[in-house]
Amino acid sequence: MGKLIGRILSVAIVVGTLLLATVVIRHVNSYPRTDDSEILANFIGIAPQVEGPILRLNVRDNQFVKQGDLLYEIDDRPYRYALEKAISEQAALEGQIADERRRIAALVSAVSVSQANIQSADADVNRSTAAVDQARADVANAEQGVSRAQAEWTYANNNLHRIEPLLVKQFVTVDQVDRARTSEIAQAQALKQAESQLQLARAGLQSTLAQEQRSRAMLQQSKAQHEQSQNAVTTLEPLVNQRGARASAVETARYNLNNCRVYAPFAARVTNLTISEGAYAHVGQQVFTLIDARTWWAVANFREGQLEHIAPGMRADVYVMSKPNVRFSGVVDSIGFGVTPDADVIGRFEQGLPDVQRTLNWVHLASRYPVRVRVEKPPAELFRISESAVVIIRGR
Repeated sequence: MGKLIGRILSVAIVVGTLLLATVVIRHVNSYPRTDDSEILANFIGIAPQVEGPILRLNVRDNQFVKQGDLLYEIDDRPYRYALEKAISEQAALEGQIADERRRIAALVSAVSVSQANIQSADADVNRSTAAVDQARADVANAEQGVSRAQAEWTYANNNLHRIEPLLVKQFVTVDQVDRARTSEIAQAQALKQAESQLQLARAGLQSTLAQEQRSRAMLQQSKAQHEQSQNAVTTLEPLVNQRGARASAVETARYNLNNCRVYAPFAARVTNLTISEGAYAHVGQQVFTLIDARTWWAVANFREGQLEHIAPGMRADVYVMSKPNVRFSGVVDSIGFGVTPDADVIGRFEQGLPDVQRTLNWVHLASRYPVRVRVEKPPAELFRISESAVVIIRGR
């Protein structure tokens, strides 16, 4: 009986052990667990975008700051002066544009005046041309008058010389000879008067020709002045095109002035603060680091055989070593798809041919891939970067 009971107990122990092992294996596979994990958060280096001495430093190392809190302030006097200078130059450009606009308006008026002068000179040329035509007609009439007077004087002179010999023979009377002589004298005077009128008409023609030449010269001069005034008219494009540069200079100066005061971009923890007030800040040189306290992750390294039981969106439990009895809820954000290859297994990839190891490792260790678990509602005073943690995947 004692042997039978011992055998029954032995079988029960073995069966219980197998059942317990089965349950443990199933639980481990269904709910993967690892203590190879760390707490991580995003962090940024705070570097000034302008340089100068730090007048005020409003934070201390490891201080918690809220979004919008003033971190530090750089001496802004040079940048304030630069902004005032840029604004002054912009105003000077606008004044120059206004003056140039008035000058261009005056030049345009001069063009209009020169155009009116051209029209007036053209009218003078037309009047001079008409006057020349009239003077030529007067000369022609005077020449005809001279021709008539010459013909009449010739007739009177010939008639006088013809009848004077007849007076001796008493074929004509003295009265007839006197009339002929008087007519000859009158025709001679008329001829002289016609010749004087002709000379006067010719002088008038020369005067009108000279006036016409002057009018045409004035017309050419007016056209030249008009062309010159047109060429003197400038545009505002060279000055207007400078507006963008001046406005950009003002915005750049205002941007630099605003960057003299640096504010916290988000709720964060200040760390690695190694400067004090009075230090000279250089552009791009970090003065301290801000740890983003809004989101914390537990990056857990799981064996590749466990990844089939992990998917984004699954619930997870996170325990930190500083407080192992407190459970924090988390959600799987993502699963890593790559790690650095092991040079002892596949060798090294270099230029030329791959460097493959000649030895063979009989024991193959499973690769581990990082799984990022986002912690929900993490306490700001407890979580720290690189803090050890334990992660248990609870499934969906």
